[in-house]
Amino acid sequence: MKDEKLQKALARMGLGSRRQMEEVIRSGRVSVNNAPATIGDRVQQGDEIRVDGRQIKYNAENEKRRRVLAYYKPEGEVCSAKDPEGRPTVFERLPKLTHDRWVMVGRLDINSTGLLLFTNDGEMAHRLMHPSSEVTREYAVRVLGEVTPDIARNLTAGVMLEDGMAQFEDIKEGGGEGVNKWYHVKLKEGRNREVRRLFESQGLKVSRLLRTRYGTISLPKELRTGRFLELDKKEINTLTDLVSLRPRYGTGLHGAAKEKQERIKNKPLKARRADSRSDKSHSSKPKSSGSPASRGTRHTRGRGDKR
Repeated sequence: MKDEKLQKALARMGLGSRRQMEEVIRSGRVSVNNAPATIGDRVQQGDEIRVDGRQIKYNAENEKRRRVLAYYKPEGEVCSAKDPEGRPTVFERLPKLTHDRWVMVGRLDINSTGLLLFTNDGEMAHRLMHPSSEVTREYAVRVLGEVTPDIARNLTAGVMLEDGMAQFEDIKEGGGEGVNKWYHVKLKEGRNREVRRLFESQGLKVSRLLRTRYGTISLPKELRTGRFLELDKKEINTLTDLVSLRPRYGTGLHGAAKEKQERIKNKPLKARRADSRSDKSHSSKPKSSGSPASRGTRHTRGRGDKR
């Protein structure tokens, strides 16, 4: 029976990064089969693992079906499991898992919309978010003011923010008239509100922000706000290839689940707003004073994050 390092297993199950799990182990908070754990311990199916006394349901990496959801976040939802202020969160509308959990890939701030990925594979989420992976994120941004050629050069060459240098990989016009114009931007980092802060550094204000792509996955055209779609094997494998993870047996949709997904794609469900928490229809397209920003091309290779 194949085993794996304890810290890797804990990270893969979504408890934190591998480095964080090493600190948790060092602090004496983890036990394996009722014995204190140490860095480098290996675990396998059947072992009893506890963190802070709570038993962790362990499934060997090659036995757990890898799953990924694409969720269209509406304005007004918070990117956390629980909110002390009682605001709606992005986790409330996800399907329930038994002995497993959804791990969010990146973040969007409460006023931003667009693509959020969720997976039950903590290691995959960690790699997709880590700066060393340089996974491209793409956004449609409505800006109050004009991005002149000089400003565009500044934003792609690099701007010193309070937490260091930042830059867009690319910036292109996306249409619009008057004072509000759309732009498409790409970057390979996930710092807090980085897109907004980059524009603000040039005296411009972002009035709308929509994430249209994360890595190889673009916001599906048939997806409405407040709804999710589960990715199939081919789509998931493009993400794992991007961060050098091996494919896993059983990945993807099967049987009735696959048929249900196809029905949703052919007849999309109505949009849901964060404030109403109901199924009342709400436009999922960004409003603009000119041409709307497009969503990009699906499965374009190219990393999330508060924006």
